[in-house]
Amino acid sequence: MALPPFLKFLESNDPDFGQAIEQVVSSAMTPGALDQKTKLLIALALDAAHGSVPGVTSVAKQARSVGASDAEIAEALRLAYFASGNSILLASSAAFRKGEGS
Repeated sequence: MALPPFLKFLESNDPDFGQAIEQVVSSAMTPGALDQKTKLLIALALDAAHGSVPGVTSVAKQARSVGASDAEIAEALRLAYFASGNSILLASSAAFRKGEGS
C-alpha cells in the first residue's frame, strides 16, 4: 500500500524510512479481521479526533469509494466526538467538585 499523500516527501528525502512506514501503513490498512470500510471509518474518526482536516477530507473520500454512506461516516464522527469530548467533560467536572483544593 502506498504512502499517504502527506508522507510522500519521505520517498525522496528518506527512502529507507519511507519504505518502513509504507509497511506499517500496509499492515494497518490491509483488510484482515476488519474490512477496508471499517478500517477507513476508524481512521476517519481518529483523524477527526486529532483535528486533521486534510486527513478527514482524504479518508472520507476513500471511505465513500469503498461504499461508506454518509450515515456511516456521520456515525463514525459521532464516536470520535464521544471518545474525545468526554475527556473535556471529565476535566470540566473539576470546576464543580466541592471541598477539593478550595
